[in-house]
Amino acid sequence: MASASTESQITEWTHRASQMTALNLKAIEPSLAELDAHLTLRSHIVGYGFSDADKVVWGTLRANRVAWAWVKQGVMVNLSRWFKYIEEAYPQEVATIAVRGGKEEGGKGKGKGKGEGKKEDGGSFEIGLQDVKDGVVTRFPPEPSGYLHIGHAKAALLNDYFAHERYKGTLLLRFDDTNPLKEKQEFQDAIIEDLALMGIKPDKMSHTSDYFDELYEECVRLIKEGKAYADDTLQEQMRKERMDGIASGRRDATVEENLARFEEMKKGSEEGVKWCIRAKISVDDPNKAMRDPVIYRCSPETHHRTGDKWKIYPTYDFCCPIIDALEGVTHALRTTEYKDRDAQYQWFLKALNLRHVYNWDFSRMNFIRTLLSKRKLTRIVDTKKVWGWDDPRMPTVRGVRRRGMTIPALREYILKQGPSKNIVNLDWASFWATNKKYIDPISARYTAIATEAKVPVTIIGAREGIVTEEKDKHAKYTNLGKKKVVYSSSVIMEQADAASFAQDEEITLMNWGNAIVRKISHSINPFSSPAGLKTVTGLELELHLQGDVKKTSKKVTWLSTDQNLVPVELVDFDYLITKDKLEAEDQLEDFLTPQTEFRSSCLADCNVAELKVDDIIQFDRKGYFRVDKAYTHGEPAVFFQIPTGKGQAGTK
Repeated sequence: MASASTESQITEWTHRASQMTALNLKAIEPSLAELDAHLTLRSHIVGYGFSDADKVVWGTLRANRVAWAWVKQGVMVNLSRWFKYIEEAYPQEVATIAVRGGKEEGGKGKGKGKGEGKKEDGGSFEIGLQDVKDGVVTRFPPEPSGYLHIGHAKAALLNDYFAHERYKGTLLLRFDDTNPLKEKQEFQDAIIEDLALMGIKPDKMSHTSDYFDELYEECVRLIKEGKAYADDTLQEQMRKERMDGIASGRRDATVEENLARFEEMKKGSEEGVKWCIRAKISVDDPNKAMRDPVIYRCSPETHHRTGDKWKIYPTYDFCCPIIDALEGVTHALRTTEYKDRDAQYQWFLKALNLRHVYNWDFSRMNFIRTLLSKRKLTRIVDTKKVWGWDDPRMPTVRGVRRRGMTIPALREYILKQGPSKNIVNLDWASFWATNKKYIDPISARYTAIATEAKVPVTIIGAREGIVTEEKDKHAKYTNLGKKKVVYSSSVIMEQADAASFAQDEEITLMNWGNAIVRKISHSINPFSSPAGLKTVTGLELELHLQGDVKKTSKKVTWLSTDQNLVPVELVDFDYLITKDKLEAEDQLEDFLTPQTEFRSSCLADCNVAELKVDDIIQFDRKGYFRVDKAYTHGEPAVFFQIPTGKGQAGTK
């Protein structure tokens, strides 16, 4: 429990936040300077942990575009360090503050109060859930038949947001394990891990299989009350009859006949597998979801949790309303693809006299040239078009993380989309652009030169011998530490740079200074073109360190060969499919991109040998990368390129 002194300090800084709301730098600069000084030796405003003081002040600065721009410039070092630290160390807290524009209870912004504002760059979170005064309970019910993709992540984050942030209620995690043919413990474990990585902490966890006894009894009750019947119509014929509004020939069977057939299904007998149970709702309702949907099927396969106890399994549409009612769910938030089935959901609640649950629909998150169908993703994995569910080309949570997406950026991007019902195909550019602002301050800078295109260079005027200096890993974010830069008269640079030089041109060697091109050696490949294509085979550059780096048009990377150069492999990826959106009639195999993986070998500076798996760095003039495999003697390090949203293809 916080002491009176701590509470007093938090109250004081909550009040001071009101002095940082003006959209005028001169008006707020004294308060920002005071905060900067206060944070000189502190990671938190009050005490040694995240408090309401950090929450309110951070939210106020984030909501004020003038203050935020000033903080991002890094002029006030301590303030910028603290702001970034809070953003990275407490992603769940700050992501929800950010999407609400920083309007927190206790702050003095112009919002309507806690959770009632609008996001700065997206839809409103004020969706008007009904009857919230007695508490809100939401649920996230994934099927453990694959890994979480970013569409699932949106559903999970929104349910978490409304349960924990907006209404201070309860979030349930329920595994919809009703299909033993597809489900594995591996997938369940992965889902739990991915939710934890996203900062989602369910209050309770359950399985649909926990309720198989209750669901069986409810189905028997529907049959006895004449609200369900057994049907052995072939699947194609049943689909056609439902489409055309034609009653099944089994619809008027007696209760005794239906119960007997359900018992055969329960046994998993040869006769039983021919039958299913259908709810007796309507034959020709305009909403086809109401046309006697299937609620139970016979499937003799072993279940990964219940073993061989059951040979019959309920459908998702039958389970959801019943278990939602039993578990106390108040609001079933789900994607608009279930919109037509909301009436069916409510029919089951009324037919079984269960407590009421509200439905609320939001749009699923669709991206161009991306598959979010679990069936199609499974096919891609099974046919080895990718390495697995965590392949960086996959739109799974693990896939985008392996590509270099950070969890705070993922949370912010998804929450920015809000609970809108509008269905749009999103571009990956904005997704990765959100990530860039998170990775740039943590990405140390290194150098890599393409192995096959390296050009030997002699530096005239270099200091004798081999000189090593300590340089900042990031010129702007100096808190990332130092790296070694080796200087000598023997260096290499890339062919593309060397081929662009003119005799006596002045250029800039990054991290060194200016130099003048004194000699260019060429070889000619007579087979490349009628005129022959010149390839630079060597250069001599004369240092001109007094030259003005601002006046040169070419800033080039280089590496001294008098160091232990590290072999690295840089990997970039393209989209898995060639079409922005696959239609229902499209065959997946017709639209798979022939080549989606591109590798290049490079030599990197000696510092790269110290990098670990998951480190995110930037190779100067090449881009941002995540370490997928660290360097070991004899084995090159492997780096996956991270898109930044600027004209890059292959952002999945």
